[in-house]
Amino acid sequence: MATGWAGDNAVQDQIDATVEDAVKRARSQLPQGPGRTHCEECDAPIPAARRKAMPGVRLCVPCQQARDREQGANAGYNRRGSKDSQLR
Repeated sequence: MATGWAGDNAVQDQIDATVEDAVKRARSQLPQGPGRTHCEECDAPIPAARRKAMPGVRLCVPCQQARDREQGANAGYNRRGSKDSQLR
Protein backbone atom coordinates (compact mmCIF):
# COMPACT_ATOMS: atom_id res chain seq x y z
CA MET A 1 0.00 0.00 0.00
CA ALA A 2 1.45 3.35 -0.99
CA THR A 3 1.77 5.72 1.93
CA GLY A 4 3.28 8.77 0.25
CA TRP A 5 5.62 10.61 2.59
CA ALA A 6 4.43 8.82 5.72
CA GLY A 7 6.79 6.45 7.45
CA ASP A 8 6.08 2.83 8.28
CA ASN A 9 4.96 3.61 11.85
CA ALA A 10 3.24 6.93 11.15
CA VAL A 11 -0.21 5.82 12.28
CA GLN A 12 1.08 4.28 15.51
CA ASP A 13 3.22 7.37 16.18
CA GLN A 14 0.12 9.53 15.77
CA ILE A 15 -1.87 7.35 18.17
CA ASP A 16 0.96 7.38 20.71
CA ALA A 17 1.26 11.17 20.50
CA THR A 18 -2.48 11.61 21.00
CA VAL A 19 -2.49 9.36 24.06
CA GLU A 20 0.59 11.08 25.48
CA ASP A 21 -1.05 14.50 25.06
CA ALA A 22 -4.19 13.30 26.83
CA VAL A 23 -2.19 11.87 29.74
CA LYS A 24 -0.20 15.12 30.10
CA ARG A 25 -3.40 17.18 30.04
CA ALA A 26 -5.04 14.95 32.67
CA ARG A 27 -1.98 15.05 34.94
CA SER A 28 -1.73 18.82 34.68
CA GLN A 29 -5.32 19.12 35.91
CA LEU A 30 -4.81 17.04 39.04
CA PRO A 31 -5.05 19.14 42.19
CA GLN A 32 -1.77 19.99 43.85
CA GLY A 33 -0.83 21.45 47.20
CA PRO A 34 -2.92 21.48 50.34
CA GLY A 35 -6.62 20.74 50.00
CA ARG A 36 -9.38 23.06 51.10
CA THR A 37 -12.15 22.49 53.60
CA HIS A 38 -14.54 24.71 51.60
CA CYS A 39 -15.06 24.99 47.85
CA GLU A 40 -13.20 27.88 46.28
CA GLU A 41 -16.10 28.49 43.86
CA CYS A 42 -19.22 28.37 46.05
CA ASP A 43 -17.76 28.13 49.59
CA ALA A 44 -19.71 24.93 50.32
CA PRO A 45 -17.99 22.55 52.77
CA ILE A 46 -15.98 19.75 51.16
CA PRO A 47 -16.61 16.43 52.96
CA ALA A 48 -13.66 14.79 54.72
CA ALA A 49 -14.10 11.65 52.58
CA ARG A 50 -13.60 13.69 49.40
CA ARG A 51 -10.54 15.43 50.85
CA LYS A 52 -9.10 12.05 51.78
CA ALA A 53 -9.83 10.52 48.35
CA MET A 54 -8.51 13.56 46.43
CA PRO A 55 -5.56 15.18 48.22
CA GLY A 56 -5.30 18.81 47.18
CA VAL A 57 -9.00 19.05 46.26
CA ARG A 58 -10.24 22.62 45.83
CA LEU A 59 -13.81 22.22 44.56
CA CYS A 60 -16.97 20.53 45.82
CA VAL A 61 -18.46 17.78 43.65
CA PRO A 62 -21.10 19.96 41.87
CA CYS A 63 -18.55 22.67 41.03
CA GLN A 64 -16.03 20.06 39.84
CA GLN A 65 -18.68 18.46 37.62
CA ALA A 66 -19.54 21.86 36.11
CA ARG A 67 -15.85 22.54 35.41
CA ASP A 68 -15.41 19.09 33.86
CA ARG A 69 -18.39 19.70 31.55
CA GLU A 70 -16.94 23.05 30.46
CA GLN A 71 -13.55 21.53 29.74
CA GLY A 72 -15.11 18.51 28.02
CA ALA A 73 -16.82 20.80 25.52
CA ASN A 74 -13.41 22.13 24.55
CA ALA A 75 -11.70 18.74 24.56
CA GLY A 76 -8.88 18.32 22.16
CA TYR A 77 -9.32 18.43 18.48
CA ASN A 78 -6.48 16.28 17.21
CA ARG A 79 -4.60 18.77 15.06
CA ARG A 80 -1.97 16.18 14.19
CA GLY A 81 -4.59 14.01 12.55
CA SER A 82 -6.29 16.68 10.49
CA LYS A 83 -5.73 16.83 6.78
CA ASP A 84 -4.95 20.57 6.92
CA SER A 85 -2.02 20.09 9.27
CA GLN A 86 -0.49 17.59 6.87
CA LEU A 87 -0.65 20.04 3.97
CA ARG A 88 1.43 22.73 5.67
